[in-house]
Amino acid sequence: MDWKNWKEIYASRLCTAEEAVQSIKSGDSVIFGHCISEPTGLIDAMVANADAYRNVAISHMVSLGKGEYTKPEYKDNFTFKGIFCGAGTRKCVADGHGDFIPVYFSDVPVWMRNGLLNFDVCMVMLSPPDERGYCNLGVESGYTYQAIKSAKTVIAQINENVPVAYGDTFVHVSELDKIVEMNMPLFEQAPPKIGEVEKAIGKYCASLIEDGSTLQLGIGAIPDAVLAELKDRKHLGIHSEMIADGVIDLVEAGVIDCSEKTLHNGKMIVTFLMGTKRLYDFAHKNPMLELKPVDYVNNPAVIAKNNKMVSINSALQVDFMGQVVACTIGKKQFSGVGGQVDFVRGAAMAEDGKGVSIIAMPSITTKKDGTVISKITPYIDEGAAVTTNRYDVDYIVTEYGIARMKGKTLKERARALIEIAHPSVREELAKEFEVRFNTAY
Repeated sequence: MDWKNWKEIYASRLCTAEEAVQSIKSGDSVIFGHCISEPTGLIDAMVANADAYRNVAISHMVSLGKGEYTKPEYKDNFTFKGIFCGAGTRKCVADGHGDFIPVYFSDVPVWMRNGLLNFDVCMVMLSPPDERGYCNLGVESGYTYQAIKSAKTVIAQINENVPVAYGDTFVHVSELDKIVEMNMPLFEQAPPKIGEVEKAIGKYCASLIEDGSTLQLGIGAIPDAVLAELKDRKHLGIHSEMIADGVIDLVEAGVIDCSEKTLHNGKMIVTFLMGTKRLYDFAHKNPMLELKPVDYVNNPAVIAKNNKMVSINSALQVDFMGQVVACTIGKKQFSGVGGQVDFVRGAAMAEDGKGVSIIAMPSITTKKDGTVISKITPYIDEGAAVTTNRYDVDYIVTEYGIARMKGKTLKERARALIEIAHPSVREELAKEFEVRFNTAY
């Protein structure tokens, strides 16, 4: 890297957001930095310049922005080809002017390298450069690190609010083609409210976690409820696709110290952060935390090197056989597979034989019209896609208990699931059991 002349390189590539997005041409494919790394200022400029484009393909995983490029009025300008669906992008896929690419999160960087996913432009948010000209991804290494390496053109939004995190996070200014200085607060995901249902689920999940375990957690009320029940544990570690604010209290209490981790001892290993400023400040130049690309962190063979590996994920629906649906609602794409399957399999492969994978969910969900739906069902909905199959699934947890799937027959699985279903639906599920299996419940 040209350490001596990096300031000249930086100055020569500095421009406005409006000038930077002119690098995008009709027919190009564009990928955004993932999640908190999404460069909101550049995206706004791109949408404002929409009339200059035709058929620009937009891809990303979790997006926290407005998703204006998915609106029908822009369908000739932009086409969403998502590798995840969220609140701002589901509708365009459902309406037919957007589309979805099924892919494990861990495969995204691999597909970039082998040509299955090609991108002309990568737009990303980075910290200001250090004294040697290195900017930092700060909040996400997952696929963004590889996207910067693979894209033909890299447009960077430099934001002084991006922390400097250790790991595979450093990007030299010479790797950037267009540089836009634009400071704005990072997106913050406030800690969720934990209700009685989540507390009950948290207690059941915590009962499966031993001292010295290494945890994979997501975001939301259930992961935070699990963490709240672990205050009496010792020497927990983190090897996770992501972390939120909930881990900080346990680090400060000395519960999470990573001292018994068998891989990256003493360090929390994650691919991205999603929380509040407290989390981003915690990550800043913290030697206990390292961000690494998702093809490493979510690789089941890597996960398996962590003794007492515990994976906790969620579901939208589980059927009598133990099939887990986590990313579709019937025929509609709701989200994406993320790292659920990788961590379920990685925990099962754990070299010490003590890996635990948990699918945790409330027993029911309530629709906007007030209709109550059981998440435990005889059959998955028509058109739904199985996320974790019946051969991989292990523990299912609701607020009513724990049902272990491994080692059980289909009938035994169904009975165990009915026992942890909501009481209001158990009688109906028992009748469905008798119809499905042609035997008394």
